[in-house]
Amino acid sequence: MTSAETEQKLLKCSIGVTVAFASAGILLGLLSGSQSIVFDGLFSVIDTFVLLLALAAARLVQREGDRRFQYGYWHIEPIVLAFNGSVLMFLCLYAFINAVDSFLEGGRELELDWALGYAVAACVVTFSMYVYERRENQRVRSSLLRLDAQSWLMSALIATALLVAFALAWAIKGTRYAPLAPYVDPTVLALLTLYLITVPIKTIRQALKEILLITPPKLDQAVRTAMDAVVDRHGFRKYTSYVAKVGRAYFIEIYVVTPADFQVGSIARLDAIRQEISAAIGNQEAYQWLAVSFTADERWI
Repeated sequence: MTSAETEQKLLKCSIGVTVAFASAGILLGLLSGSQSIVFDGLFSVIDTFVLLLALAAARLVQREGDRRFQYGYWHIEPIVLAFNGSVLMFLCLYAFINAVDSFLEGGRELELDWALGYAVAACVVTFSMYVYERRENQRVRSSLLRLDAQSWLMSALIATALLVAFALAWAIKGTRYAPLAPYVDPTVLALLTLYLITVPIKTIRQALKEILLITPPKLDQAVRTAMDAVVDRHGFRKYTSYVAKVGRAYFIEIYVVTPADFQVGSIARLDAIRQEISAAIGNQEAYQWLAVSFTADERWI
């Protein structure tokens, strides 16, 4: 099975589990009266749509370029990641506002038996999915799977916090701290959203860098290091390089200025230099668009 097929298989599996998990979360959240559980279910519902978009993007980026998209469909992936991250970020903001409103209104009474049962089951499911996808993605190396694994980790952290909070609320029942129990649910929800919102923000920031073609420093340094050695070895005058990362594709353009009396000899010699540059840059496991041009006139660089 190819990496692309494995990626799509894992995304389909995640979609199925997410649909079941979301349905159970919303239902049990309503039965228990917990906004935190409803939020967990809504998070999973939105994650389902996110996964459907991710699956469509995973299929699209495997297609070869055509006359309309001659560079291929690599730009679709960061667009999807930016959209997905934005949706999750606004969900967290909305949940935080609801948590504050609920807290100010005196909290919420919970059916703790339902809530505790859900929290235990959610911990098992979400942590299992996170570990499974993360392990499988070590060989697939998919940005979409990495985002989905992060979503499962976020869900797992939510479930863990819910379990601790509901256990605490159950423990203080019948004690002098019982009046604090209604505030457990909105407090946990507020703290979770403040923490979890950092994950989609990081995703959006990285996706925007690729959409705006901001040069990745490590790739730029790798190209410069390789070209400095090539220029010294072959006696070229100078070079300029342009690099960008879009999704899982690397675009590299290099313009080499040769001495006016440089003897090409044969095209095979230039191809050998191109191969030398490609090997020095690396990233052979990723899609790499490498264009190396030679000129004796600096106007062309």
